[in-house]
Amino acid sequence: MKFKFDIECTPEEARAFVGLPNVAPMQEALMKELEGKMQENIRNLSPEEMVKTWMPATMQGIGEMQKMFWSQMGVNGTQNTDDD
Repeated sequence: MKFKFDIECTPEEARAFVGLPNVAPMQEALMKELEGKMQENIRNLSPEEMVKTWMPATMQGIGEMQKMFWSQMGVNGTQNTDDD
């Protein structure tokens, strides 16, 4: 025997029906706090400090991508400069 139910409800209604807590107010509060901290940190950083902070990670990521590309191509990433 099979039963099929089609229930139309919002996600909030489904959560309440199943008994899950409403975490939306907590999420909103945390996001506001996180946004405030991020804005404060950005205001305290000068553009030069931002570049110095972010560039090494970006350049390292590019270097890792190049290594992965060359390893897939069967090249170890070094070039032979000897003209024999």
